[in-house]
Amino acid sequence: MRLAQDIAQRNPWDAQWVRHTIANARMVPSIVRAMTPAGPGVPKNWAAYRSRFIEPRRIRAGVAFWRANQADLARAEAQSGVPARIIVGIIGVETLYGRHLGNYRVIDALCTLSLDFPDAHPRKAERSAYFARELEVFLGLVQRTESDPMAWRGSYAGAMGWPQFMPTSWLRYGTDFDGDHQVDLFHSQADVIGSVARYFEAFQWRRGMPTHYAVAFDPLRVDMPTLLANDIVPTFTASDMHDKGVMLNAQGRSHAGPLALVELKNGSAAPSYVAGTENFYALTRYNWSSYYAMAVIELGDAVASALPTGARVPK
Repeated sequence: MRLAQDIAQRNPWDAQWVRHTIANARMVPSIVRAMTPAGPGVPKNWAAYRSRFIEPRRIRAGVAFWRANQADLARAEAQSGVPARIIVGIIGVETLYGRHLGNYRVIDALCTLSLDFPDAHPRKAERSAYFARELEVFLGLVQRTESDPMAWRGSYAGAMGWPQFMPTSWLRYGTDFDGDHQVDLFHSQADVIGSVARYFEAFQWRRGMPTHYAVAFDPLRVDMPTLLANDIVPTFTASDMHDKGVMLNAQGRSHAGPLALVELKNGSAAPSYVAGTENFYALTRYNWSSYYAMAVIELGDAVASALPTGARVPK
């Protein structure tokens, strides 16, 4: 098999082990279906998307997680500047605080997506190459931890642990936050917390900066095509936004960095809008979706609001 041969040649691993491991992976048709582009569907709806995450069961689980890990969350925030509520929001959206880790064998997911990525996808070659690289990194993790490659479980895309890190993210951002000389994103909640914080540090999280500001519009001056042209990439100063018809609150008007007008569609209803900062953009580097970023923010806020006063970390 060419893929196994290439991986073995690039690494100091036993070539027979590499071939045997990949040969024993299974192609999983449901993974191929999950990666196949869907046809035209229901319009995006922020209200519906939000309701999946900002709901009582997830908030209760978030409160329990925060209370159990208060010291580690406070330490991570103090060291990295990433707010505890953002870390809590990420873990809650990703896996409902460890309840939904995925049941696919990681080796099956990565081999399927390396070798049988759906032909219908417009970026088949690029995505196949990406998953082949993730497969190689995964085999390195297995070697380093002296573990069984068939035992690791994750999502249909090969994401693993409470924060759903791909193998490369595990390698780059995985943090031994509990001091036991290993990174364990399946069983160590401290490592999970430290690793999420480190991820956002790497993507230039700005300590103390809000994620977004509320907006209103001057209908006589608003220039929506220009404001939305760069999607969620922070491009405009607060003054630029004012000139293009965006009315920010007092805090937003004094913001010193670039902003983006973020549009959240609500199906057939009017869209919602916020002015996203560089920290909002950093959130979308975890999952490239403004809907995801807002769900993380709002879940974290909801959990923080539901905490007993003594367990809160200041906003």
